[in-house]
Amino acid sequence: MEPSLKQNTDIQASAALEVLLRYWGHRAFRPLQEEIITSVLSGQDTLALLPTGGGKSVCYQVPALMREGMCIVISPLIALMKDQVANLHKKGIRAVAVYAGMSRREIDQALNNCMYGAYKFLYLSPERLATDIVRMRLERMPVTLLAVDEAHCISQWGYDFRPPYLRIAEIRPLLKDVPVLALTATATRQVREDICAKLAFRDYKVFQASFERKNIAYVVRYEENKLQKIQHILHKVRGSAIVYARNRKKTREIASFLSRQGIAADYYHAGLPMHLRNAKQEKWIAGEIRVMVCTNAFGMGIDKPDVRCVIHVDLPENIEMYYQESGRAGRDGKKSYAVLLYNLADRTAVEKRMTSLFPSEEEVRRVYSAVCSYLQVAEGAGKGESYDFDILDFCKRFRLDVLKTHHALHLLEQSGHLSLSDAVSIPSRIRIIVGREELYKFQVSNAAADPIVKLLLRTHIGVFDEMVYTYEAEIASRLHISKEEVVRTLTLLDQLKLAAYERSKDKPQLTFLEARVDARYLPLDGRFIRKRKKHYEEQLRAMLQYALNNTRCRSQYVLDYFGETDNQRCGICDICLERNKLGLTDLELEDITAAVKDILLSQPCTMDELVGRVRYYAGEKVIYAVRWLLDKGQVGHENNQLIWQG
Repeated sequence: MEPSLKQNTDIQASAALEVLLRYWGHRAFRPLQEEIITSVLSGQDTLALLPTGGGKSVCYQVPALMREGMCIVISPLIALMKDQVANLHKKGIRAVAVYAGMSRREIDQALNNCMYGAYKFLYLSPERLATDIVRMRLERMPVTLLAVDEAHCISQWGYDFRPPYLRIAEIRPLLKDVPVLALTATATRQVREDICAKLAFRDYKVFQASFERKNIAYVVRYEENKLQKIQHILHKVRGSAIVYARNRKKTREIASFLSRQGIAADYYHAGLPMHLRNAKQEKWIAGEIRVMVCTNAFGMGIDKPDVRCVIHVDLPENIEMYYQESGRAGRDGKKSYAVLLYNLADRTAVEKRMTSLFPSEEEVRRVYSAVCSYLQVAEGAGKGESYDFDILDFCKRFRLDVLKTHHALHLLEQSGHLSLSDAVSIPSRIRIIVGREELYKFQVSNAAADPIVKLLLRTHIGVFDEMVYTYEAEIASRLHISKEEVVRTLTLLDQLKLAAYERSKDKPQLTFLEARVDARYLPLDGRFIRKRKKHYEEQLRAMLQYALNNTRCRSQYVLDYFGETDNQRCGICDICLERNKLGLTDLELEDITAAVKDILLSQPCTMDELVGRVRYYAGEKVIYAVRWLLDKGQVGHENNQLIWQG
């Protein structure tokens, strides 16, 4: 007799728990993980909205490990792909990533190995997914699941829209009934609908965890002296912390100030060499550094559970970004703080960004032309090619404003012309591509190279089978020779076609999605640019309104933004704590506020007159409510009378 549907579900649930225990050491799933996995295993397209740190990767890794075949994971962030592959390798699971900065021969080898079942997971950037080199092999890969991470990037209404995501649906016919799992931590209702439509979801399910973080107290402080306030907060809130600043110079200045005050702090930004960034990050994770002062280049993919405080000294560009960055606090479930510091200068800066920093169509063309000159890309060339790109050096050389250039590059990305990745740290790689006998002949005729080759073969397991990481400085140290000598030998092996050798990379990668054209004829949609500017301004205004809000629970404000309208006051944000002092319920305060507004809009009056005219409530409660409205600036004084200011 065939097992019932319930029995099948129970069997699957039991098998999923076995995989979770075997590879992750956990005996139970986090909220919604099991339901998402069950949906995927049933073959349904699935959209999963889980908060930052909610365990999204488990939702595709577990079902993939339960089945024969391979899982393809689309991700826009090189650092996250590399972290995921490294974590899977630690568990003994075969995985590989293909992204900007890799050579064609490396990509060829990785994809060929995927066709023959050598890997369980293939991580791809969306730009690589759209290339012929990938698509011509997809049909021959044993794919059983397609996972789309950071799925909000598919929507032009998302805060990080990337056009290559729009082409994911094109590969669905090649994969033949393979279900799609889309994952994101931040998406409004409009973005959620966009994700399902643009990924061509058919019979699908949506699982959404609440965006509420009950253990995080959101706090906004108006502060002219932000350095002193940061110091004050860090003295009051013990434990690990992150301080986000808008520019690189400010990260150094704040870290230096905190260090002088006896607080163990360091700074981090994308302009630092990768080895230095990694060292700083590791010290912070280990607790050797208490406070990391950084740009938003820091934090993605880092799961440090005991961060007690996240401070923003500049206004983020949108609520999504702020929610994600502040959500790095309190992942262990203990009470933590997300503090935003702002002043009048921030408001002025936001208004300036809205009016002058968003580039015109002509400015976008100028930046495109400068990029092509900077990278020396000829007309008709460049498609699919990746180049090291230092935006600060680029702007300095062409005398361009950094922020406006950043927006221009973002528009070129959103228009589908190029893609700028996060900084990529790829160690040198090598593979021996001839037999041992031919390699031995080289060693005999090149005595100086012989010790290097011998050490390479002894210490690099699998060097005849695939590209493996190699560290020239380490080889040089063990042989007591210079690093340059090692590089020369490995380069010679490559030139003689005895090995495939790729030097290390340590820069952001700019990829041309289309061949270079004359900037005058670059297809740009002016209406699209104007629409993006309007959307950008709306997001900035929503962020500014969050900072200026002084009556609404901070958590409620954020939840409303993401479409969760049925929610309670958090009770721990700065607004709620002030409200709690009044001893008034939500309903009482709303009623009194409405009555006060009606009275004062019709005619200014004194406190005594106002108390007498508000019906149904004791005078003490009315006085408490009015004082609170005065503190919040909704009620003011004029000629010794109260007036409504809104």
